[in-house]
Amino acid sequence: MKTILLIEDDVSFCKLLEKFLIKNGYEITTAFSADEARHKIKTTPYDLVITDLRLPDADGIVLMSEIKTQFPDIPVILMTGYSDVTTAVKAIKNGATDYISKPFNPEEVLLVITNALQEANDLSVPKATSKPKKESNKSNIPEFVKGISKASLQLAEYIELVGPTNMSVLIIGDSGTGKEVIAKKIHQSSSRSTNNFIAVDCGAIPKELAASEFFGHIKGSFTGAINDKIGFFEAANNGTIFLDEIGNLSYENQIQLLRALQERKIKPVGSNKEIAVDIRIIAATNEDLREAVKNGDFREDLYHRINEFSIHSPSLAEREADLMIFADFFLEKANDELNKAVIGFSPEVTTVFQKYRWPGNLRELKNCVKRATLLTKGDFIEKNSLPVEFFLEQETAEPLNLSLSKNEKDTILDALDQTDNNKSEAAKLLQITRKTLYNKLKRYGID
Repeated sequence: MKTILLIEDDVSFCKLLEKFLIKNGYEITTAFSADEARHKIKTTPYDLVITDLRLPDADGIVLMSEIKTQFPDIPVILMTGYSDVTTAVKAIKNGATDYISKPFNPEEVLLVITNALQEANDLSVPKATSKPKKESNKSNIPEFVKGISKASLQLAEYIELVGPTNMSVLIIGDSGTGKEVIAKKIHQSSSRSTNNFIAVDCGAIPKELAASEFFGHIKGSFTGAINDKIGFFEAANNGTIFLDEIGNLSYENQIQLLRALQERKIKPVGSNKEIAVDIRIIAATNEDLREAVKNGDFREDLYHRINEFSIHSPSLAEREADLMIFADFFLEKANDELNKAVIGFSPEVTTVFQKYRWPGNLRELKNCVKRATLLTKGDFIEKNSLPVEFFLEQETAEPLNLSLSKNEKDTILDALDQTDNNKSEAAKLLQITRKTLYNKLKRYGID
């Protein structure tokens, strides 16, 4: 039985998670503080450590670093709230095995734990075969799959054209279409491919911390700056920086970003010293930035600076001919990561896949295939391994695809018309939150 040290200061939540993991066959020891955890891990060997990112007496990343220094073979998983996901991703680069975002999906928790234990086992046990693991699985770098659909062929052509240049690229597409994968492929096709590719989720950075995140800071420059910090721009020097969901940056942060791009110099917070940087910018958005420019929400000069060349990231609906190509690719990855040997998909599952709308695009397909692979006991993925939403009856009102390829305002008006101006139902139809809908109504002056 695998042993897990669970570090969480929320006692009721810790006990709830403890019961869940015990029920699923793990032996659990709990600690409610970093000090308690340090004592326990010195006296008892564990197969895995799960720690909250924020503890009352220590930072979870600092604690993780301590554990990895003393016990490098023990995998560590971070638990984090949505707003701290960017911090958790950076922690992975510093030694964390994976992270789980709150609120939890029980299946995701088990999947992450299974992967972490399997990876630790792979690293510690010599293989009888000389067949190497794919490098991509070790580094978690997304892989580009060239499809056969018209949209995929055009996408590949544009990447081939713009990749070797130094032009800034704006990738436009719906959520889950693989914009970071496209950005990574452009980077790999350039002369900068041997240098860093730094991905930044602009939507996860608080406005007040953006300057520090982008440009770094020196120790003591503000409350909480206990050490010097290198920012994203300096880390990406001579390489590529990918600014995902750039439309979420505040106007003030846009000005700071524009100045850095124009001058090709940055100044860490609290420092008088400028640092020259040579970076390529690739940005991504699922919003219509042209509309944001018209409404004064996005600076026009910054828009033109990041949009020397634009690429449309096609939805899965636009790549219908590629559906099973991607499904097979994700199955191969899932087999490798979960140590499974599922051969393929039953004809019934293929039919279900082809009829489903895939509102979450490639991300939803990847998660679905991975979950189904975990649940499959035979050679083929069957219908009983698919989520229940795949079999729900179609709603009377046909869902709308709020895509940047069509007029957003007209799409919203169509949704309101279909739902008799019921904003909650319209938001569901558009597959956006009510808050997002209200923001868009305000933007377009819709009463």
